[in-house]
Parts: sequence; structure tokens; C-alpha cells
Amino acid sequence: MNKEEYKLYIDNVIRRVEFARVRFNEKHIVKIVAISKYSTANEIKALYEIGQRAFGENKVQDLRAKSSELEDLPLEWHFVGNLQKNKINNLLDINPALFHALDSIELAHELQKKLEAREMTLEALLQINSAKEESKHGVMPEDAVAIFNKIKKECPNIYLKGVMSIGAHSDDKVVIKKSFETTYGIYKQLESATICSMGMSGDFELAIECGSNMLRLGSIMFDK
Repeated sequence: MNKEEYKLYIDNVIRRVEFARVRFNEKHIVKIVAISKYSTANEIKALYEIGQRAFGENKVQDLRAKSSELEDLPLEWHFVGNLQKNKINNLLDINPALFHALDSIELAHELQKKLEAREMTLEALLQINSAKEESKHGVMPEDAVAIFNKIKKECPNIYLKGVMSIGAHSDDKVVIKKSFETTYGIYKQLESATICSMGMSGDFELAIECGSNMLRLGSIMFDK
């Protein structure tokens, strides 16, 4: 599709976000992070040209390559993938705006050591396995508040901004909604949290209606 058609297409996605946002609360603000893992630099540039600024990658090497190739554009890069301990230094070299998948106290301690040595900080979200699915990473819901507060206390170089979760892997909307409500309930218990990141291309409207204020939209943003 040409630029005008693409803009109309993205405007429709934004409209869907707006309708869901107002259904939750008229004053609610929702941020979209466009997940570009299956997209080229040119596709990212096309989305940038119609107003998108935040982009996310789930592999450190891809984040490095794309952020380097597009360094002339004022993009905000997020790392949304699970982080292996041996890739911590590589990620810190890039210094993303936000790390979405801090999934254990052990990883937090490793990050803290490396951050302290570099005299730098990292903004992050605690990942919660709200549906308790074996295939997903993240802390268990019943442990989330304690772990969040423990990381804040023991890892001063990590600025925990809030929480992230992936909706339940189910065709049942009730089950998916319950997983979102679990995460939002935890988010509301965290005094300093400002980000509740839930919702992807297939379930973002439901996530917003459950309180999400940050979406990770991939295929729908790139018309794939």
C-alpha cells in the first residue's frame, strides 16, 4: 500500500486504541510500542514518517543492528525479549529506553552488578506470568509485589517503572481477561509504578479495557 493508504490503515488502529481507552477511562493515556522484529529498517522508517516513535526488538543483535542503521532518526528503542545473562553487557552497550522482560530476582541481581560497574542505570518492567503458563517467563502473581519491592531495595541501578505480562494463551476471552485483571491488580498495589504493559496485536483492546497503558503491537502495525 502507498503512504496515504498506510496512514489510513494506522489511523484505524489508533481509532481502535482510542475507543478502548475511553471505555476504560476518558483520561487514560495509552502508549504504543511497535514491535519491529519481523520488519525491515525501511518499514520502520515508513511507520516513523506517520508519527510512530517507540519501537521494540526481542533479540539483542537485532536491536543493535536496527538502532545502528536508523541512528539518524529520533527513535525510542525498547528491548522486549527475554534476556540471557551472557547478553547483559551487549544490551547495556545499546542502552535501551526500557527493558520489558525482567523476569526474576536472579536476573535483577546480575543486571545490578553490571550496571553498578558501568555507573549506569536501566529502566525496566517486572514480567509477571499472570496466567501461570509453563511456556511463559515471569514471576508468579502471588510473588510479584514482594519481588518488585525487593528489586527496588536491592538493585538501586534498576529503575522499575511497572509491570508487563502476556495475555493467557487461550481462545476464551474470559480466561484472557482474567490474566489481564490479575496483572492490573498487582500494578495497582505498587506505589511507584507508572507502566502496566499488556496487550498485543490480537488482544490489545481487551488489555486496554483492563487497564493497560502500554501496548506491544507487532503485526498489526506493519500490516503483516
